[in-house]
Amino acid sequence: MRRLVVSRIRITGAVAVAVGTLAAGTLLIAPSTQAAPASTAASPASASAVLHALDKSARIPGSAWYVDTKTNQVVVSLDQTFAGAKLAKMTAVTSQFGSAVRIERVAGTLTKYIAGGDAIYGGGSRCSLGFNVRNSAGTTYFLTAGHCTNIASTWYANSSQSTVLGNRVGSSFPGNDYGIVQYTNTSISKPGTVNLYNGSTQDITSAANAYVGEAVKRSGSTTGLRSGSVTALNATVNYAQGTVTGLIRTTVCAEPGDSGGALFDGTKALGLTSGGSGNCSSGGTTYFQPVTEALSVYGVNVY
Repeated sequence: MRRLVVSRIRITGAVAVAVGTLAAGTLLIAPSTQAAPASTAASPASASAVLHALDKSARIPGSAWYVDTKTNQVVVSLDQTFAGAKLAKMTAVTSQFGSAVRIERVAGTLTKYIAGGDAIYGGGSRCSLGFNVRNSAGTTYFLTAGHCTNIASTWYANSSQSTVLGNRVGSSFPGNDYGIVQYTNTSISKPGTVNLYNGSTQDITSAANAYVGEAVKRSGSTTGLRSGSVTALNATVNYAQGTVTGLIRTTVCAEPGDSGGALFDGTKALGLTSGGSGNCSSGGTTYFQPVTEALSVYGVNVY
């Protein structure tokens, strides 16, 4: 029987999986067009007002935002699709707040990630496994992205979909981006480790909340092991398929097929790959669903 490589990845990281035929774009951070001098930092109250307005009136696909904790400005990222009516709608919201908002124009298209390497398969699509987890009774599951588990109830170890892994028992997307599959195949190894794609693995022993500035790594089936740092928390991303909030924003690159993979720091699981823009040649930004939320909702733990 073919060994499922991705089953080495443990469930506690933020995962982003993409499905369907969407193409990932390149996210290159351009010079800020509305950057305010550091001496004119916006107040926390202003940032709160901006977030409220954006959430109410500007959930436009191709945009994302987060709070820069150094300046208390809200940074709004706009991908290459922003022009004409879309740009006018966003500008109508942000312009009223002056220096409380900083705009970043990015190349490429903000999207969920799709395709991949040695991964999990369901509904004719391929996604990456995040972390293996279990409940207090010892029942084993794996976590992955919710926009992945939305598309199929049964998941397989191979592209021909002949080796069953298990069945979906929970899925949350949009809003969140996590899902859980209960293993029914008792013959497949389910270690609590992350594949480092160099012949070794990283044992995951706990789950934690990420923090800004934290050095992190991501394991995915297309580009293997990649590293970067956390740049923001509680980011909002507007995909064409819906808005996801509370995400971890990072400088880690990712490509189609890395979706649903594990974000971790040493032995700590942090998140599941949700989506982003860019690639591992020119760089990019990737967003992750915090794993602690999924673990709490489903009553499971990494091991």
